[in-house]
Amino acid sequence: MRTMRFLKPAVAIAAAALALGSTPASAVAAQPADHTLPSDSRFYVDPHSDAANQALTDVKAGDLRDAVTMAKLAGWPEATWFTGGSPQQVAKQVSTLMRGARRQRAVPVLVSYDIPLRDCGQYSSGGAPSDAAYRQWIAAFAAAIGQARAVVILEPDALANLPQDCGASTDPTGALTAARMADLRYAVSVLEAEPHTSVYLDAGNSQWRAVGDIAQRLIDADVADTQGFSLNVSNYQPTDQSDHYGTWVSQCVWFATAGPSWATGHADWCASQYYSPAAPNDGLPGDSVSSSDPSTWHWTDDWFAQNTGSAPAGQLTHFVVDTSRNGLGAWNPPAGTSYPDPQTWCNPPGRGMGKRPTADTGVPLADAYLYIKTIGQSDGSCTRGTAGPGDPVYGGAADPSAGTWWPAQALTLADNAVPALTFNFDLR
Repeated sequence: MRTMRFLKPAVAIAAAALALGSTPASAVAAQPADHTLPSDSRFYVDPHSDAANQALTDVKAGDLRDAVTMAKLAGWPEATWFTGGSPQQVAKQVSTLMRGARRQRAVPVLVSYDIPLRDCGQYSSGGAPSDAAYRQWIAAFAAAIGQARAVVILEPDALANLPQDCGASTDPTGALTAARMADLRYAVSVLEAEPHTSVYLDAGNSQWRAVGDIAQRLIDADVADTQGFSLNVSNYQPTDQSDHYGTWVSQCVWFATAGPSWATGHADWCASQYYSPAAPNDGLPGDSVSSSDPSTWHWTDDWFAQNTGSAPAGQLTHFVVDTSRNGLGAWNPPAGTSYPDPQTWCNPPGRGMGKRPTADTGVPLADAYLYIKTIGQSDGSCTRGTAGPGDPVYGGAADPSAGTWWPAQALTLADNAVPALTFNFDLR
């Protein structure tokens, strides 16, 4: 009983830290439109997050160690995902979030995740039943944000995983892909109509689409009308590599739209993380680029220095990076193990949280590091390409379905955080 008497005030202190203020901000006059995210932005913390609820569960179970870890995690801001419902329902949910953010005088990060044919019908399948339904949904989503400051991560994987990428039989005529691009352009237009919303089109991660490929997709989705693009959402690629890749993508967008006249429309000419210079190729190490080995990236750096070195800084597209789970980088299966499909993106073991959320990154084009993926939610019921139904990495036990809270995974990510996880006492 002595332990519990000590624990209750400790949890009360943690809960007070989570509240981050309870007095609504006073009304202010409307300000001129400004979509730029201020570098001193403080992001919204959900006092009823999965981690906060888990901390209370652990307290009731008398598990002091796990309760403290979850209380630490619960004090850091994470994005809020909106994944469906009617236009009226999503408007109500967004409005509730915006009220909470006003009470904290903080900037909420919202993820819109309702595009038709989401995730090619795989682990995170779903989305709006039609393009018309999606447009009604995203218009209601945008209107509910209103004039307050907000960050929107627009449809993770929607550009990197177009319907044309879902298999030859999914979009044989290209009509679904054309509709996807039109939906994203519409979403950009209604979100940008709100005066203080910073919109970031999702662009996958550094181990997915080649620089020129994703740059062209961003251009086609009207990235020029947004604040920029997002990287590494729900993935594990190291922050420095994401920054490097993001800078290349930004330079490629400039090259193909505002660069030398001979390059207009040719994002496909950009060097990438898979680049091999035509010459010289003498067989020596470094003659080609390995997407997972930054020591070889100087070839791509050289290409961009030569072809985009004159790009004005003010014309380059900005980006944000999801650092929620990349503190230890990507997972590689241990030596001696072999899986038909390692699914390195799907609940990899032994990973850790990464850099804390901030809008002051020190990287010229990186507007923010954010915890976009909810830390502790499963990526899906991974089987690593085996017959299943369990995940061989976890002793054959079945992983929770995508989006399900997984306490053991949350603890692993928190325990392995780089830098080490601490309480967030930023109570400004």
